[in-house]
Amino acid sequence: MAATVPVPAQSPVAIQSSTPAQTPASGPPLHADPFPLDQVRRGQHGTAWTVFEGRVPEPMDVEILGRMPNSIGPGQDMILARLHGTKPEFTGVVAGMSGSPVYIDGKLLGAISYRIGQFSKEPICGITPIGYMFQVRDLPKALTPTIPERPAFPAAPNEPAAAFAAAPGTNQNDALRPISTPLVFSGFTPDTLDRFGTNFRALGLEPVSGLGGASPETPQPEPIVPGSAVSAILARGDLNIAATCTVTYVDPKQLLACGHPITQYGDIALPMTKAEVLATLPSTQNAFKIVNTTETVGAFTEDRSNAIAGSFTATAPMIPVTVELAPVAGSGLPARTLHFQVLNNRDLTPQVLLAGVYQSLSGTNTAGNEMSLHLTGSVSIANNAPLRLDGTVSSGDGQPAAVQAAVLLAQRFGRVYANPLEQPVITGVTLRADVIPTRESAQIESARLSSDEARPGDTVTVEATIRPWQQPARVVELPLKLPTTLESGPIRVVVGDSSTMDRLTSPPPASAPHPLGLADTIAQLNRTHTNDRLYVALLDHETQGVTAAAALPSLPPDVVNTLQPLRDSREISFTSETAKEAGSVLLNAAVTGSQVLTLRIR
Repeated sequence: MAATVPVPAQSPVAIQSSTPAQTPASGPPLHADPFPLDQVRRGQHGTAWTVFEGRVPEPMDVEILGRMPNSIGPGQDMILARLHGTKPEFTGVVAGMSGSPVYIDGKLLGAISYRIGQFSKEPICGITPIGYMFQVRDLPKALTPTIPERPAFPAAPNEPAAAFAAAPGTNQNDALRPISTPLVFSGFTPDTLDRFGTNFRALGLEPVSGLGGASPETPQPEPIVPGSAVSAILARGDLNIAATCTVTYVDPKQLLACGHPITQYGDIALPMTKAEVLATLPSTQNAFKIVNTTETVGAFTEDRSNAIAGSFTATAPMIPVTVELAPVAGSGLPARTLHFQVLNNRDLTPQVLLAGVYQSLSGTNTAGNEMSLHLTGSVSIANNAPLRLDGTVSSGDGQPAAVQAAVLLAQRFGRVYANPLEQPVITGVTLRADVIPTRESAQIESARLSSDEARPGDTVTVEATIRPWQQPARVVELPLKLPTTLESGPIRVVVGDSSTMDRLTSPPPASAPHPLGLADTIAQLNRTHTNDRLYVALLDHETQGVTAAAALPSLPPDVVNTLQPLRDSREISFTSETAKEAGSVLLNAAVTGSQVLTLRIR
């Protein structure tokens, strides 16, 4: 398991209480007052700071082009600017530059945070005014997100704000986008990003594979100052995911960065680390900084419309994940176990877990297009029973087994993690995958009974014809002991896969009025059948009740009458048959299909 780097008790920020703000020649000002938005003029020049390479911010000249009313949002103006200098004119506005502080006359104007156009020939950018960012700094803990009111910034005398607006008939936001936040995937292959990168791009995060890394044990003595690179950690350990932007404002307790949201989830808890820029890659299409994350210095606690905020004294709990891949015996390939931690976030955690598990299972010499995986594992949940993981997945429909395994885990994890009544505290995820070198799947082609008639208490044999993938069909026999309580007449016998058995023994109610609680959700998932067995069930002529939590088999008439009021309130529904599981046989393959037979009871 990757070690968690402790958060220092004191802020690493260098603060000189009696020293005036530094000049641009020596570094960004540490105690700058805010520059009033109503004093912004076209033609003004200032200085911005960002890290192009290494750990120390470098200055670049900023030419103010004007103010754009309502460009960030209703009542929120943006400042349009052009960057000057050898490096910004060569690289353009790059991903990772978000948050770079801009100063005019030693006062903090705001953060470079938006880019204009995708293939712009000039480094023109949008600046988020620092007043909007301070609203994020001053939020009380766990505040419900609200739309901030527009600060009372009057237009400059003899210079109406409309003078800086876009030309009539144009859409000034058409090519205006927040600068992408590079999301560095370390330990991941390009294949993983090709499969799952779209989910992150939809959040404004730009996945980058291999161009950067993580060194959590590496000390970085340079203090965090305005213009420093800083990273939010989504995963760490043997696999690492980090989003990097630039610090705008620092005080002894906290910092502000980005000048726009990363996800805009509001209250968040993400480990916050220092970062080192290895290089800045210029590109007219997708310029970005190549970054290594280093030591942890606290946690990001707010992700809002105008900034992200981090605290130097906060810690961010993460979910430990262990994935063990056991190769085929005798293959000569070593077993591999990966340990990593993922963030604790209702929307992002399932996506990060999905990518991490897929990478753990696919990025080895064991992986192949026609292999299968037998899965065992669990999700540990505080104050609840663990969620069981068990089954066999096989390549098929153009998807390798590793994708099927990752999706299976993510689906079951997501059912628990997204519970609408209670937020679970996940204490760990473990998964073991035993490699089977061939495609182990089987289709139920047909089924028959050894006799069409029987008496209660008799034993009949179910004969199912199974066709494994690219192999001859074979017959599987399963003895079926009939209950002594069966009434005379026809009765249905179902031979099927796990999905069929789940629908029979735990059918969903027609219209559940209330969502399931956490404990009931876990219990329901743990009752589901593994997909590597062939199942047999009897459909007896007894009433079955169905609630959101479970099926209630073989209900006597007086009980049904007692439960009728719950039916009226849609708390329960009834079916005319009760599914009684009668047996199963292990096939060591992913089984699909079903057959329905009729047996006459004499």
